[in-house]
Amino acid sequence: MSGRVGIFVGLCTAALYFVSSWIVALRSGLKQSPIVHHLQVSRPSLLQLGVGFVTNFFDTLGIGSFATTTAIFKIGRMVRDELIPGTMNVGHTLPTILQAFLYIAIIQVDLTTLLLLIGSAVLGAWWGAGLVARLPRRTIQLGVGAALTVSVLFMAMAQLHWFPIGGEKLALGGFRLASGVIGTCLFGALSTLGIGFYAPCMILVSLLGMKPLAAFPIMMGSSAFLMPAASSRFLMSQVYDSRAAAGLALGGLPGVLLAAFIVKSLPLETLRWLVMVVAFWGALLLFRSALHGTDPRITSAGINGA
Repeated sequence: MSGRVGIFVGLCTAALYFVSSWIVALRSGLKQSPIVHHLQVSRPSLLQLGVGFVTNFFDTLGIGSFATTTAIFKIGRMVRDELIPGTMNVGHTLPTILQAFLYIAIIQVDLTTLLLLIGSAVLGAWWGAGLVARLPRRTIQLGVGAALTVSVLFMAMAQLHWFPIGGEKLALGGFRLASGVIGTCLFGALSTLGIGFYAPCMILVSLLGMKPLAAFPIMMGSSAFLMPAASSRFLMSQVYDSRAAAGLALGGLPGVLLAAFIVKSLPLETLRWLVMVVAFWGALLLFRSALHGTDPRITSAGINGA
């Protein structure tokens, strides 16, 4: 129990670090230009709050948030393509930390396994965010489009049960633990580009013989620690849309609580197929924008009509 208390203290520290980093980034952004000033001080719209609520509501139920958010941002023309990865990482950080508190408290996974997998995911995210923040617009369009496509494939594999159901392990050791560390490090790096962590993590723990339920504290705990690390890189580089990110954060927190404590059942199988269709459509739009140059429908300020 004392080990988990340490994790909870770490989550609180990560949340404080993230919030302070965001405040510093906002103050820095106010000095850059009138456009940035307008974006930094504007409150999120009801639509942006709604996106945060819905995507984090589904994320808490195990559907994921990155593929859904990317598709909505692209189809709704809400965020410039090159700002989508940073906006998602920044905006979903606080709701994900809240999810981590809930799942780590409820589902008991071996502490050593949990800490090592979380640590490797954080290292991967730190490296990945630094790389993504420096990529040009077209590369990000292609990369996020590919990430969406891969996310859809992972979700389809989960829906069709194309990977092992898993075993009964709640702890890993030896080769299995080393494989888990390498896998979560890779998934942490890819998550900064928009590949959701849940589906690949579920496949990984199943292949390693763990209970599928063990994916939840591993996935949420890893995301809760890796996202502040990744977000700080995007914040320092100012490669995000602060207004849309605020909508994800402020709308996402009540979405997490509603899903965790009030909603008991939903037709998740049907919802996952719907999410896959929406995500694939968003990927096609990103590929089209990359092939035809700058998308004229998105304003230079980063938000069209919001």
